[in-house]
Amino acid sequence: METIIQKTKDGILAKVAGLAGLDRVKLTQMRRAIGFVTPHRRTVAIILAIMPVIAALGALEPLIYKLVFDRLAGNKGLASVLLAVGAIMLAALIREGFNAISNRLSWKVRLAVNYQLLDATTSRLHALPLSYHRGETVGGLMTRLNHGINGFVAAVADIAFGILPGLMYLAISVVVMVRLDWRLSLVVILFAPLPALIGVFASKEQTARESSLLYRWGVVFSRFNEVLAGIVTVKSFAMEDAERKRFMGDVSEAHGIVRRGVATDTKIGATQNLVVMLAKACSIGCAVYLISRGETTVGTLMAFLGYQGGLFGPVNSLTSIYQTLRKATISFDIIFSILDAEDRLQDAPHAVAVQQVKGEVLFRNVHFAYNEDRTILSNINLHVQPGETVAIVGPSGSGKTTLISLLQRFYDPTSGSIRLDGVDLRFLQQRSLRQQIGVVLQDALVFNDTIRNNIAYGKPDATKAEIEAAAVAANAHKFICQLPGGYDFIVGERGSRISVGERQRISIARALLKNPSLLILDEATSALDAESEALVQDALDRLIKGRTSFIIAHRLSTIVGADRILVLKDGHIIESDTHQALMEQGGYYASLVECQSRGLLLAS
Repeated sequence: METIIQKTKDGILAKVAGLAGLDRVKLTQMRRAIGFVTPHRRTVAIILAIMPVIAALGALEPLIYKLVFDRLAGNKGLASVLLAVGAIMLAALIREGFNAISNRLSWKVRLAVNYQLLDATTSRLHALPLSYHRGETVGGLMTRLNHGINGFVAAVADIAFGILPGLMYLAISVVVMVRLDWRLSLVVILFAPLPALIGVFASKEQTARESSLLYRWGVVFSRFNEVLAGIVTVKSFAMEDAERKRFMGDVSEAHGIVRRGVATDTKIGATQNLVVMLAKACSIGCAVYLISRGETTVGTLMAFLGYQGGLFGPVNSLTSIYQTLRKATISFDIIFSILDAEDRLQDAPHAVAVQQVKGEVLFRNVHFAYNEDRTILSNINLHVQPGETVAIVGPSGSGKTTLISLLQRFYDPTSGSIRLDGVDLRFLQQRSLRQQIGVVLQDALVFNDTIRNNIAYGKPDATKAEIEAAAVAANAHKFICQLPGGYDFIVGERGSRISVGERQRISIARALLKNPSLLILDEATSALDAESEALVQDALDRLIKGRTSFIIAHRLSTIVGADRILVLKDGHIIESDTHQALMEQGGYYASLVECQSRGLLLAS
């Protein structure tokens, strides 16, 4: 039975897609779109059961009009007319009651589908690798995602709840009209397809316009998001007016597309309305002629006018579904481009969770390139013992951050392998791997939330005492207590209400609280003043003790005590030893130390 139902559904979808001019790919997308409604099939079944009742009650109303006017024309008495009017009101009340139930259930399904889509797309976006996100702009992605989900839900709702009631009313109306008077029916039926054909003619331009408008708004808000994120730079260069003019110019271009579209849609709508009025005029003229010959009644004419008004509505709604399907292909493309985005970094089928970490890290013949034209790392061989502290230095662009990104498996090596405690990272579950790594970046990110929640970000169930202990160890407790609300102080977007150094210390407290097995510090003390740096360095020394640690540093004075210092240049490890040994060798590292020392002497 289920197979028969599935085949029937697929057949209907194929016919709808064929009528809408959709190819096999779009038909597949449509099937997947309908799949989001499937979990709510019981609610949909109730809606579909209500629809015939609504259609029948709607078709009943013009028949009552016929009865009223025929009785008035025949002087049948006021009582029967009042009874008919009462019947109209009763039918209207019942119909509106069912409409209210149907509308409420329809919105229940729409909101549920919207929730499912948001859950699916946001989960996918969180799961996709960094390479995907770095190829997208935040503003453009959010604009496209919002438009795609709204268009997707509207399309699914129209397909699920728009086709059937229109077809039901259309079928009932045609049958009743033919039974009332086949000649008037013929006049109406001849005109009925014309508005639909006009809508079909306009749909290609509307689809192209929708796509163009979506692209334009994506560009507009992508730039706007960048401007707001970099408002300090904008103000520093006094570019506020220039950016405002750029933004408003882009908005004006988008509005131009909308205005041209409104003009086109107005012409199309006016043409369709004129066709409907012409159909009514012809119907009235034909009916008057038949009435004068005694071949029909005034009541029949009134019924036909009622059906005619209701007939063009379903026909136009079916046309709008055609247009919706054409436009929906854009939303389908957006949603499925996210859901189907390639993830080359997804966990292997038999990937294992990281349980206990000793901290042995092995890079074996690692090469990495973001693209074929630019190699970042070449032949990296590195064996780090558990508990060892390794500092990584070198000029900008030498591959320091890339090396650390590979360790966190934000990317996979182009060739070679990276192992943790003897296991290739590609066979470890990424989430469990990263739970074992504590990171303090140079540009410390804090969220628009309380200080307490920011510190506990990696350990949401941390106690108040644990959070405060981490803050004390990071030299943050004192300044936190001086803020209004203390640990409940809201730091603002990207920590705009506190200083850079304070943000850095909160980030360090976050890493301390996580108590990771592996530690990555990327210029962790670069934003601190001398006094705070000394205190935080003490805290970091305690944190590093007993843990495998990687420290990226430009300020070489902070890594003198490292067990080993790697010097990266042009993607190669050119030196590797302790600070003292490297200084005695007098190589590239020694020259870097000398340059920094000379700078400090000149500054003093």
